[in-house]
Amino acid sequence: MAAVQPAEDALDPTQGSSKTLKIENTEKRDNLIAVEKKYQKAWAEARIFEQDAPSLAEVPFHSVSPAELRKKQPKFMGTMAYPYMNGTLHAGHSFTASKVEFATGWARMQGKRALFPQGYHCTGMPIKACADKLVREIEMFGEKFENYKDPVEEVTNGVKDMEIPAPVQETTKEDITKFTTKKSKAAAKTNVALKYQFQIMLALGIPKEEIHRFANPQHWLQFFPPLCKRDLTNFGARIDWRRSMVTTDANPYYDAFVRWQMNRLKELGKIKFGKRYTVYSPKDGQACMDHDRSKGEGIGVQEYTALKLKVKEWSDTAKSIVSNALPENTNVYFVPATLRPETMYGQTCCFVGPKIQYGIYKVSDTEYYFITDRAARNMAFQGIFSKWAEFPKVADLKGSDVIGTLVNAPLSVHREGVRILPMGTVKDTKGTGVVTSVPSDSPDDYATVLDLAKKAEYYGIKREWAELEILPIIETPSYGNLTAKTLVERLKINGPNDTKLAEAKDLAYKEGFYKGVMCHGEFKGRSVEEAKPLVRQQLIDSSDAFNYAEPDGEVISRSGDTCVAGHLDQWYLNYGKTEKGGDGEWQQTVLKHIMDGGLNTFTTEAKNQFEQTLDWLAQWACARSYGLGSRLPWDQNFIVESLSDSTIYMSYYTISHQLHGDMFGRTKGPANIAPEQMTDEVWDYVFTRREDVKTDIPQETLHAMRREFEYWYPLDLRVSGKDLIQNHLTFFLYVHIALFPREYWPEAIRVNGHLLLNGEKMSKSTGNFLTLADATSKFGADATRIALADAGDGIEDANFEESVANATILKLYELKKWCEDMMGTDAPVVKSSEEYIKERESKRHRTVDMIQRSGEKTFWDRIFENELHGLVRETRESYDATSYKVAIKCGLYDFTSARDYYREATKAAGQGMHRDLVARYIELQALMITVIAPHWSEYIWQEVLGKTGTIQNELFPVVDDTDLSLTAAREYVRTTSGSITSAEGAQQKKMAKGKSVSYDPKKEKKLSIFVALKYPAWQEKYIDIVRAATKERVIDMKAVTKQMDKSETKKAMPFVQSLKRSLDSGVPENIVFERKLAFDEVMVLKEMVPGLRQTLQKCVSVELVKVDEGGKTGVVVGGTSQEDQGRERTELPPPAENAVPGGPTFHFDNV
Repeated sequence: MAAVQPAEDALDPTQGSSKTLKIENTEKRDNLIAVEKKYQKAWAEARIFEQDAPSLAEVPFHSVSPAELRKKQPKFMGTMAYPYMNGTLHAGHSFTASKVEFATGWARMQGKRALFPQGYHCTGMPIKACADKLVREIEMFGEKFENYKDPVEEVTNGVKDMEIPAPVQETTKEDITKFTTKKSKAAAKTNVALKYQFQIMLALGIPKEEIHRFANPQHWLQFFPPLCKRDLTNFGARIDWRRSMVTTDANPYYDAFVRWQMNRLKELGKIKFGKRYTVYSPKDGQACMDHDRSKGEGIGVQEYTALKLKVKEWSDTAKSIVSNALPENTNVYFVPATLRPETMYGQTCCFVGPKIQYGIYKVSDTEYYFITDRAARNMAFQGIFSKWAEFPKVADLKGSDVIGTLVNAPLSVHREGVRILPMGTVKDTKGTGVVTSVPSDSPDDYATVLDLAKKAEYYGIKREWAELEILPIIETPSYGNLTAKTLVERLKINGPNDTKLAEAKDLAYKEGFYKGVMCHGEFKGRSVEEAKPLVRQQLIDSSDAFNYAEPDGEVISRSGDTCVAGHLDQWYLNYGKTEKGGDGEWQQTVLKHIMDGGLNTFTTEAKNQFEQTLDWLAQWACARSYGLGSRLPWDQNFIVESLSDSTIYMSYYTISHQLHGDMFGRTKGPANIAPEQMTDEVWDYVFTRREDVKTDIPQETLHAMRREFEYWYPLDLRVSGKDLIQNHLTFFLYVHIALFPREYWPEAIRVNGHLLLNGEKMSKSTGNFLTLADATSKFGADATRIALADAGDGIEDANFEESVANATILKLYELKKWCEDMMGTDAPVVKSSEEYIKERESKRHRTVDMIQRSGEKTFWDRIFENELHGLVRETRESYDATSYKVAIKCGLYDFTSARDYYREATKAAGQGMHRDLVARYIELQALMITVIAPHWSEYIWQEVLGKTGTIQNELFPVVDDTDLSLTAAREYVRTTSGSITSAEGAQQKKMAKGKSVSYDPKKEKKLSIFVALKYPAWQEKYIDIVRAATKERVIDMKAVTKQMDKSETKKAMPFVQSLKRSLDSGVPENIVFERKLAFDEVMVLKEMVPGLRQTLQKCVSVELVKVDEGGKTGVVVGGTSQEDQGRERTELPPPAENAVPGGPTFHFDNV
């Protein structure tokens, strides 16, 4: 036990978040969390998120069509990819969940029945693989791992630095099956190795006394789903938990559902059986699909043409090695794998990596292949060797041993043979490690043979071996018939290691394949695209080549096996284009649904990614022999693969609450149906695939289930990480389109990017990691939700800033406290400005804001109310557009800013805020953020405003249209105030630098504001000129310039340019040219006087002067001194001349 204790201490799960924000003072946060817990409990007890379709009593079955019912009683159904139950939810899951959650909240506020169901994915290898590891470790170390020793030399694996995308279908990124590292031993020892599964469990916070229970795969299904529910409930998710289920045959109802869909897909010809290449784990003995992998998700199989280059004469070194290893009269072939069989006419040599280790492998008694061990292992599972999984090696050679060997190159014009030559860039991780050379069309090959010929002695070869004639094979419009030579010269490539070769290779391949025409060989005159498969088949038919495949990158299974490409008899879903062997009509139907607007993908990038996926995605193995899941109905030896049992489970949500009373289906639901009663025919009926069914299930029960499906479907929104476009989300579309009528095809898919934490990728090893439970306990639910809304809405990576969440705690707390104070019984209400000033000066209050005013609304009241109406409309538009970052800006930050401005303006004016507007603001504020911060809003709604019923059932407010004159006045106020305060600040900076100033801003001063009621005559003249020279919003500047008085150019040209900018920005012509203000400028300035005097430092008086034409004289029309009203002013300062309607000027004087 002593040996395991240090590991247990060091594997404290809190270490994964050691570098995240620490909160010291938690009083305000705890206050908010207490509110959240209260209302989460209240919502659960009231069951307000449990949503049902209109009952048969409300609307008799099929008395109206399903479409008409959905129109009359609008609904919303949104789902996220159900998380895999091998860990708890992290912030990435939260981000994806928030998009469904916010959409559900918004649908409720639109008056829709809104359904957000949530299940738990348990299908596949991960849980079973981890459980099996624990079985072995318990055998090794004991039930409590008391016999474990942790020597330093064993410390080789630590926590992997993982990028955290939004949650994927089966890969929970707090995924306890996917830990690896690149750490040094010292660093690994510091963090404690995660070499064993029990250590990973400790890092998750599982007590060591409990870990042995996880050796039973079913315990995972019992343990993690409740934690998922706990975390989402603490998050405030509006989930109908009645509809939850676990996948696999652990739930017999879901098991029946999966078997039904597989049977129907097979009957439709969408599932087929046959030999095909797939990524395969020899260790597991089955296909290794995306979610069976610890590395290499999304990697498919690359098929090659493997050429057989027969050895005619060995190099001296090779001869001495192979002479005793090979029987007499046997043939040895160098086997390059090529993607361009049509170019084989131009082979001039064959490359090997001089430092790479190769072998000669026995294929038959008379045939042997020279390839890498990796390639031989792949071939062993493709029926190329005589026995499955065996690849007998008879000799080991390095590439340098075979340099100079003469081989026969099929189709090559060099019939006497070509030589094996060295190439430093050959990799043993791709292909067979043998590369045939076609320097006419491969820039890499051309650059290499030039280098070899130039440095023959250095490379230890004969120059003539690298100087065989280069034969033109393909004619291209851009590069002629020697594409490689042309590109190497054009791009000035200086040898085989030049980085520009990658670009050249790409250009050569695209030009050759799409535009090239064969100019040599049997298929001369045909396009390359047409000739390529013909040449390939010709080589195979003549036994000069064979099919070879390998994973297009490294794939590691969950069991730790390096995967190969296996050529297997298997059941597969026939996805893909006709030319790829797939069901082309099916593929085209899916593509049409996406491209013709049937599916809302929200962004062009997402739509393009779907289009690209549909272009390359081909058949998909849908069965495996190992793991958890449902048995393939027609072959019980196989289990339905995890990405194939999770394509249409959203339809199962529609009736799951009727079928079972718990997530395992152990108790019957309200429909009182046993699992065995859910036959394929019953599923067909419920999902509208047939109109009658023979069953002992009562007709009313069948109608009720079908009503649920017909009402909630089609799915309105599917949310997931963008990494699932390449598999799950595309499968989701394929199978929905195959099994359901057009009316029930998905409406929208929203994909989001990965979630960064504090601007960096989430990583346990760096301590920059956050689970959903961590987030809600650290910041509370509402602050977490607001930070997630603020993180971003696009397909690009988003960023959860803990500083935003932390600042939100203070903002919500202070706003809550302010609302409580303002609506409290001790908040005084006065009837006039005089009473307000008296109350403010004679009594002490917790805050001056509490003194509120009743009676008629003033200018500032109308400005504020109008601004609120505008922000309500902007917030609505943002929610409609699913732009939650903008919605929280308009509905919270801008909303409180509007209140702050109103508060300061009325305080300065000696009025105080209007009681009715304060109450209206608080009500609107609660409603504005109900979608995103429902707990805070609920508290304000019920406990501050005293409303009855939950805010979760309230509609989003409808407000009056904004008054454009008030909006214009508000902008005028803010612009003018900003200009005046900025000017004062500029004077202070000048003084600080010792520069001369026109007045001392630190001494008492007077502010004069100059307002003009008419535009200068010269401006009117140029407005007429510009109006005449404008056609369809475009100004003929040449015509205007010709009419411009040279003496006025300096002031006229900037004015004309300002008119042009207004027109270019979309301002209507009548507004640009008429230039009439929408408000009384003098009145607005008078309202501003008290605020300006209070804002400006040592401002003792303010004077408003209406200037006469020319700006030299004017009359006082307002200000702080009533006695000066009507007094004429002469010899006004220069700024007065520049005043125009809507653009006042100002001047400071010390007094």
